[in-house]
Amino acid sequence: MKIVVDDLSGPEIARFLDEHVQQMRSLTPLESKHALELDSLRKPDITFWSASDDGALVGCGAIKRLDAGHAELKSMRTRPTRQRSGIASHLLEHIIAEAQRMGFARLSLETGAAEFFLPARRLYEKFGFHYCDPFAAYRPDPNSTFMTRAL
Repeated sequence: MKIVVDDLSGPEIARFLDEHVQQMRSLTPLESKHALELDSLRKPDITFWSASDDGALVGCGAIKRLDAGHAELKSMRTRPTRQRSGIASHLLEHIIAEAQRMGFARLSLETGAAEFFLPARRLYEKFGFHYCDPFAAYRPDPNSTFMTRAL
């Protein structure tokens, strides 16, 4: 698997992210949907990675700088046909290492509270994330779960 910084200019990643946003909209009330659309991911405070396997896009993830020592994990997604195959673990391991290299001391995330998101929450727990209160501009929301870990 190859993981690279992606400038989000290609049509394949645009479709992949649109599928992600549409899926999140189908699972989560609009006021609780925090998945970023393509233009929001192109901001200078975000670093975005795509993962490919034999040339096929299989996953993505990003970090958003919140302040000098704190970043937020965003846009983690694995191609549905490749879920539970280790892609998310490889990608998350890469992003954590890159966040450390960039000098962040903490990495936090928001994910869904519904049963659908349980595999994601278990993945984050496996990588040392623990449950926390809302951070940054988030507010308490029964549809959201917040997690964080020190780097």
